[in-house]
Amino acid sequence: MKAEIHPKARYVIFQDTVTGAQFRALSSVKSEATTTVEGKEYPLIKVDVSSSSHPFYTGQQRILDTAGRVEKFGKRYGDKLGALSSVLKKK
Repeated sequence: MKAEIHPKARYVIFQDTVTGAQFRALSSVKSEATTTVEGKEYPLIKVDVSSSSHPFYTGQQRILDTAGRVEKFGKRYGDKLGALSSVLKKK
């Protein structure tokens, strides 16, 4: 391997924003935030979904609607979808 072209991997704490669960893993991702775990300081990365909050692992279905994505889609394409559905019904 060539020297000085690969990012440095170090231990990072990933924190689930929904459940608050924390995971320590090797990563090259950069972060300004830090946290202390077991007396040692690590960079902190906050994630929206992890194995502690994902429906596949928890068995509980949740609806995530970040920033009104469904409403935004409806506003953008609602009238076009209505016209398309009426055309399809005529066939």
